Amino acid sequence: MTRTYISHHPLDGLLPLEPGIRAVDHLDVPRAVAISSVMAMDGEEASVTAGLAASGDVSVRFAGPGEWLALSQLETPEGLHRNLSLLLAETAYVFDQSDGRVVFRLSGPNVRRILAKGIATDLYPAAFEIGTSSNALCGHIGVNLARTGENEFELIVMRSFAAALFDDLRVMGREFDLSAGFSTPG
Repeated sequence: MTRTYISHHPLDGLLPLEPGIRAVDHLDVPRAVAISSVMAMDGEEASVTAGLAASGDVSVRFAGPGEWLALSQLETPEGLHRNLSLLLAETAYVFDQSDGRVVFRLSGPNVRRILAKGIATDLYPAAFEIGTSSNALCGHIGVNLARTGENEFELIVMRSFAAALFDDLRVMGREFDLSAGFSTPG
């Protein structure tokens, strides 16, 4: 028997459908990002690291020893999984995580002050450089935190914790009039 499931974003109903006024500090939530989990086989960590570095338009986030999250805005989840599986054949296991994770993009001049309210990680630019990523707790919620720009961070969270993390980030950013919305296409 075939069942058709209606897929919806876990923040539908919490974020406006139409973009509103964007404040200088903003929380952007893309509706769809292709995400794969990559796990190196025994003894293949160096090969996988080199392969991921050559993976083109894929953003790579460290998730633990021998484990990474690979993100793409351009690929479909199936395409990212296929391409990484071919690229890393015989060196890594690749699993699609696109439906199981949600990406939050936080940007603005007060982003470090906002995140400091819930994350016990040194976010000073010399300690947490652009391109750095780490697993961290935001309050009580486990996230993968990445610095993607001068005043830009991404938080990747399990889908079931997305609404709770959204609420926490809104409270953390209230002092700075943090705005939030879904990414606009294009």
